[in-house]
Amino acid sequence: MQDAHPKPILNASLPAQFRQIRLELAREPGHPEGDAAVAYVLIAPLDAEGRIDPALWREHREACRVARLRPDSDPRSGQLVHRQGGGWAFHYPAAANMPDETGFHFADECFVAGEYVSINEAGKMHTYRIVSVSHL
Repeated sequence: MQDAHPKPILNASLPAQFRQIRLELAREPGHPEGDAAVAYVLIAPLDAEGRIDPALWREHREACRVARLRPDSDPRSGQLVHRQGGGWAFHYPAAANMPDETGFHFADECFVAGEYVSINEAGKMHTYRIVSVSHL
């Protein structure tokens, strides 16, 4: 069972490759300008090309987290998980009563500001713009 309140991570204890990545909903039906309030904030290690580094993730998986931000609800905290076959997903504790959300081809994506990624949320694909990638 996962703790609903994860232990704090000391930034100084993580390798320099760890980044904070902010994704905001891109333009789509119902959101012609996108929506900065519909967002995710990830903490993940990136390699030199900006891809998620699976080896560093494996060493520091407890630090690889996600915050799901929505204007109509409190933020949800989860973990970045690596699935069999190489896919990445956001896993929320059982207390959140939320299914995992899967990143579409996250293993191949370069997390660079201005690029776009897709996330499968409850069976529907949504596109997000990477608005920032910063050192912790």
